[in-house]
Amino acid sequence: MSDIYVPGVKSRFNTEKMIDDLMKVERLPKERFEKQIENLQAEKTYWQDLGRRMMTLRDSARFLYSFQNPFNDRVVNASDASVMIGTATREAVEREYNFTVKQIAQPDRFLSTPLEDSFKVGEGTYTFSVGQDAVSLTFRGGSLREFTEALNRRGRDKMQASLIAVQRGKKSLLIESKIPGAENRLKLSGDAENLALQMGMLGQQPPRNASMDIAIDPASIKDASGPKAVQFLYFEDDALKLGAGGKAVIPVGFEPAPGVMLQFEIATTVFATEDATGDNPADESIAETVSDDTADAASPSEDSAVSDSDALHALSVTFSDGTSTPLPPIRDAESFSLYEYLLSDIAGDKTISSIELVNRNTGKDIALRNIRLVDPNADTAVEGGLQPLNPVSVAQDAVVLMEGIEIIRPTNTIDDLIPGVTITAKGPSDKPVRFSIEPDRESIKDAIIAFVGNYNRLMAEVNVLTRNDERVIQELTYLSTDEQADLKRRMGIFAGDAVLNQYRNTLQRAAAAPYPTGTDQGLALLSQIGIGTDRRGSGSSAGYDPARLRGYLEIDEKALDAALQTNLSTIQQLFGYDTNGDLIVDSGVAYTFETLCKPYVEIGGVITLKTGTLDSKMSQEQRRIDTLDRQLAAKEASLKNQYGQMESAYNRMERMTSSLDQFSQQNNNNR
Repeated sequence: MSDIYVPGVKSRFNTEKMIDDLMKVERLPKERFEKQIENLQAEKTYWQDLGRRMMTLRDSARFLYSFQNPFNDRVVNASDASVMIGTATREAVEREYNFTVKQIAQPDRFLSTPLEDSFKVGEGTYTFSVGQDAVSLTFRGGSLREFTEALNRRGRDKMQASLIAVQRGKKSLLIESKIPGAENRLKLSGDAENLALQMGMLGQQPPRNASMDIAIDPASIKDASGPKAVQFLYFEDDALKLGAGGKAVIPVGFEPAPGVMLQFEIATTVFATEDATGDNPADESIAETVSDDTADAASPSEDSAVSDSDALHALSVTFSDGTSTPLPPIRDAESFSLYEYLLSDIAGDKTISSIELVNRNTGKDIALRNIRLVDPNADTAVEGGLQPLNPVSVAQDAVVLMEGIEIIRPTNTIDDLIPGVTITAKGPSDKPVRFSIEPDRESIKDAIIAFVGNYNRLMAEVNVLTRNDERVIQELTYLSTDEQADLKRRMGIFAGDAVLNQYRNTLQRAAAAPYPTGTDQGLALLSQIGIGTDRRGSGSSAGYDPARLRGYLEIDEKALDAALQTNLSTIQQLFGYDTNGDLIVDSGVAYTFETLCKPYVEIGGVITLKTGTLDSKMSQEQRRIDTLDRQLAAKEASLKNQYGQMESAYNRMERMTSSLDQFSQQNNNNR
């Protein structure tokens, strides 16, 4: 039996393939248009990427001369960041200061004795106060951890509590204020006080005096200047005065206690002119009266003369074991200045037996008064005469000396002392910290490096797009493999674009051109601050390098650092300068590059025109494709119809042939 053809199911002559083959030929024009659209889209992407590079260069150039330029930024450099740090705004004035941190601001922090993990906090109302602010917690009773969590939720920004595992199976409760300053004492009352007593956080202690004066008694102070014909030591207005070459020993006797400070006031006075002629008994030759065993007292003779700095080392403390420790030098000032030292830092655990004052000056008296011991912890008692038994820290103000002027603040961050400057005390120190407010040279350097980097990336992009030379890509050693492959696809795409080639040449000329500045430093070129197309320097053995002729800029970092250190204002003018005094920058490297990029990246600029033209071409090609799609659809339908009719006619002929065969066979059988 012959095969039965079912239309739509099986084609006797494989007409589907025949139609597909015919349509492939018909689709060739459409495929060419689609490929053209892909190429146009790629070109548009390249122009857009180029525009982004230009915008980046424009922004980095504008940053170097706009009102936000880094040349006006200020930074604070401290000689010892462990003692003090600072920040500065653009309004800060360049200047140097000397700071001494006598003490930092601290909050109250009270620690309990070790408590068992099973310790329970009873029900009650627990009241705490920090300065004028009160925190009240109504607690239903529970474990230490539950009490701590409830107190932290209630305390928020005023106070907090924490548990410290000081021993295995035991914890101590730490309650601390979050607000430093002597006026912000942490006080406990009501059930909080009872709980603190129960935990050994508070208790009765013997009263401690806030201060104790050490009398300047002429009967007890020893004149250790040695045999003399003049008077070195005398007393006036409750002050001990020591003439040039004198030495006095002030007997004391105390053991250092935690937190106790030694305070005194000192002034220096220059001899009057008439005293030097004989009215003052100290005018005679001190060198003739001071014996050899007191050579530590200064002599005015030329052989034993000392410098001013050495003459200011006037005080030392002597311990009961015979050893001594010198105190830091005093300041040369006619008015009395206050000095404070933490006894534990000076003496450790030794007993101080005396304070020695030596005048090594040859033309000045030294006056000492108001010697006292001050205990800043003496007033830490809470209500009811109780005191913290284990204070981790005691609320106190920050005390800072600025150029010898004492500054007291309740916090370690001080922003109202120097206009535009915020300083933060980090720790006490006997030595002054040099505090300098300077231009932020690192930020300036980073901005210049960013500008050069953006210029080089744009120049590399333009070189790749306008040149058919793979060496252009190979020279860019900083590129990744994927970036190199991407650039190879772009290579030479705009080789015939006159606008882009001209732009590249303009950039190169702008980078090498001289610019006016308003100073007499003779600085007019980027190469004079270490930026140029070839920074190998004279005498370099390197030969010809074509990469150095493609317009890329190099940075000699040492030369740039040196220029920023010495010619900062001129460098600022090199990048942006107002030539006519109208307060508007109209010249300079950064201004020129921003100006060169602007026509390309602004709305309606070159990049917009280029991409708009490509969009028009793509729209035109797409319309052609749409027309071809309709024509191809009609063509395919026509072919299917024709081949369908052909197969239908063939089927009718087959049926007719079969009918004739049957009729002939029937006639033969009838015969």
